[in-house]
Amino acid sequence: MRYGILGCGMMGQEHLRNIRLMADTSVAAICEPDPAMAAAAAAAAPEAAMVDSLQDLLSVEGLDALVIASPNDLHLPQLEEVARTRPLPVLLEKPAFTAPEDLARAEALAESFPELLWVAMEYRYMPPVARLLDLVDEVTGGIAMLSIREHRFPFLHKVGGWNRFNARSGGTMVEKCCHFFDLMRVALKAEPVRVMASGGQAVNHRDELYDGRAPDIWDHGYALVEFDTGARAMLELCMFAEGARWQEEIAAMGGRGKIEALVPGPGRFWPERLGAPPVPQVIVSPRDPKGPEVVDVPVDPELLEAGDHNGSTFYQHVRFRRAIEQGLPPEVSLRDGIAAVRMGMAAQQSALEGRVVELT
Repeated sequence: MRYGILGCGMMGQEHLRNIRLMADTSVAAICEPDPAMAAAAAAAAPEAAMVDSLQDLLSVEGLDALVIASPNDLHLPQLEEVARTRPLPVLLEKPAFTAPEDLARAEALAESFPELLWVAMEYRYMPPVARLLDLVDEVTGGIAMLSIREHRFPFLHKVGGWNRFNARSGGTMVEKCCHFFDLMRVALKAEPVRVMASGGQAVNHRDELYDGRAPDIWDHGYALVEFDTGARAMLELCMFAEGARWQEEIAAMGGRGKIEALVPGPGRFWPERLGAPPVPQVIVSPRDPKGPEVVDVPVDPELLEAGDHNGSTFYQHVRFRRAIEQGLPPEVSLRDGIAAVRMGMAAQQSALEGRVVELT
């Protein structure tokens, strides 16, 4: 399997490292315009041809799949160019698009793209989260309430500071939180009908300037989502809480019981003075008989070393490759990616306008 990578900055290099962990797989070509990031990518994948444009990338013979990991606002136009020029199976980094007026273009691609198109929602594939998703219906008897908390580090520096601005990122509720809105739909097996949210910029990026412009990206927020089944889900995001033991805490509750997934942040950020980083956990708490059962869900150290997402990027690539080879549909379709973005945009709008936003 020969991959091409479009955009090999921080996330693109995580994809690169994980692709190289798979057997019989190589990175054949890379397009990355930033010189420093291109040099790092070339050092990590010396077998890859370094090309200057998407057109050059699509001209490389023998490509079997493409990873798009460019800045958010480029995802949709680049995907359209792939569709026009040389359709290949694509793993598209989230979010699928960043502006409400581009919804129709994204929906058109969802209908017409002729190859496998998979949106990279890595959080589904974190081992403790995947375990929760496997067990959640059995443990809860059907989810009535779902709570997702992410307490983490601030947005990392990306090339040119593109992730500091809503116009390029889509806003925090889209850029950061579409993962969690996707998890809500997957866990609940339901569709959202209304969103209420509040958020803003309290601590981070307040003293930064980029070409004289101050960042407008948010660093915290709440979102409450009601679903067509009557279930409710809540998101709590804080991006100035990197001192916490757990980065993600997910809890699902139903008439039969409760299940939780506890996920630490990247090991490279864990203080050495505290010893080894925490091991992810799943906690099952039935109502009868009462008593929580705590299960460690360790992740292969080699996978932890390859990225910041608890091994999920590797597991996602394994399933993406299997879908290509076996002719299977994507586990995360462009329609799934669109739904997550719409929820994030509704949360941004709700917070800005101070009202409930209906999703139709």
